[in-house]
Amino acid sequence: MSGFDVGARLKQLRQKRGLSQRELAKRAGVTNSTISLIEQNSVSPSVSSLKKILDALPVSISEFFAGEEFTQEKVFYRASELTEIGDGKLSWRLVGARRPNRSMSIIHEYYPPGADTGEDMLEHEGEEGGVIVSGTIELSVNGEAQLLTAGDAYYFDSRLPHRFRNVSDSDCVIVSANNPPSFSEGGTEKHHH
Repeated sequence: MSGFDVGARLKQLRQKRGLSQRELAKRAGVTNSTISLIEQNSVSPSVSSLKKILDALPVSISEFFAGEEFTQEKVFYRASELTEIGDGKLSWRLVGARRPNRSMSIIHEYYPPGADTGEDMLEHEGEEGGVIVSGTIELSVNGEAQLLTAGDAYYFDSRLPHRFRNVSDSDCVIVSANNPPSFSEGGTEKHHH
């Protein structure tokens, strides 16, 4: 995640909302030290734990990484203009993060060997689907796991607990879409735990 200061951004948003590290930790269901370590950039949070913390603020992942400014609608995006919302190991690059009133998320996902969205399964409103562009991914949805390779695809209800994991020794690339754009509407999601 080239040069994005996750710790400073989290601290800025937390203080803006008048929350102590302890209070935020309690809301997010993580330990105080987790928040403190993330804010010091001593530890890089997994996607699922960052998502939990941002939901507790609430702020969306794309807002977190895009900063506050939303720009006018544009049509074409160069690779360098996609907004990185991954966790430093896996890369998720979001198309049009700053687009106002986005009704879907399109994400260029890159999983190096061993990358994993985390043992805390992801669960959020909506549906998602994608096509594996290259490599192999293990996708678990609601207790069922499959290995998918280039050209294979998936589509499921995002409220089902799910996890992506690259168990192979080569990179995996996926292009995915989800609706509603769960990575932009922070805090409006209902969690089904």
